[in-house]
Amino acid sequence: MKKCMLLTTIFVLVFLSIFMFYEPKNSLESSANGFLMAPKVLYWGTTGQDVKNVQWKLRNWKYYDGKVDGVYGARTYRAVRRFQAKNGLKIDGVVGPSTAKAMGLNVSGTKTVAKTSTSGINQKGDVYLLARAIHGEARGEPYVGKVAVGAVILNRVRHPSFPNTIAGVIYQPLAFTAVADGQMNLTPGKDSIKAARDALNGWDPTYGCAYYWNPATATSKWIWSRKVVLKIGKHWFGN
Repeated sequence: MKKCMLLTTIFVLVFLSIFMFYEPKNSLESSANGFLMAPKVLYWGTTGQDVKNVQWKLRNWKYYDGKVDGVYGARTYRAVRRFQAKNGLKIDGVVGPSTAKAMGLNVSGTKTVAKTSTSGINQKGDVYLLARAIHGEARGEPYVGKVAVGAVILNRVRHPSFPNTIAGVIYQPLAFTAVADGQMNLTPGKDSIKAARDALNGWDPTYGCAYYWNPATATSKWIWSRKVVLKIGKHWFGN
C-alpha cells in the first residue's frame, strides 16, 4: 500500500513539473528574445525581390512604366502613390501592410523588436533608415545637430499632421531635400548611425520641434512663419 502511494506521489510530482515548465511552441517562437515577426515596409532605396513583385503588379496595372529591377526609386515611388490615390489608401509612396494587402502581396516578414518607444517607431528596424536621413540632411553639422534632425523626424511621426511611420515622414513629398536630390541614398557614417540610435532612445535636443531649416539656403516663404525655438549649427529649429 505504501509503495503504491509512493509511486502515485512521484507520478503527480513529475506531471506537475512538466506542466509548470512547458510553454507552447508558438509562444516561444513569437516572444523569444523579445522579437516578433512584423511586416516589412518597402520605401525609396529598398531593393530585392519584394520590390520586383511590387513593380510587376504596378506595371501590369499600368501604374508603372520602368524596368522591373528590384530597385525602389523615383518611378516606383510615383507609381505607388498613383496606386494609393486610385484605391483610397494613404498616399505616402510607401508600401506598408495596407498597400501590400491592396496589391495582393504577401511582403516577407522581418524580425523586429516587439516593444517600441511609440506608435510607428521600431527601434531596431528604423535605425538605418533614420541614419540615412540624418546623414543626407546633416552630415556637416555638429553631433548634437545630427541628433536634432533625427528628433524632428521622430516628432513628426508622433504628430497627427504627419505620417505615422518614419518611412512615411522621410518620404513625404517635398519634406526633405536629401530625398529630392538623392543624398538620402548615401551610406551613413558612424556618427549618423549613433545619432539615430540616440534620437530613437529619447534624446531630443529640439524640445519637441517639428521643423528645421537652414536660413542661408531656405527657399520656402512659409517656413519663415515658424517660431524659432533654438539654433544648432547651421540649422534653425522651430514649430
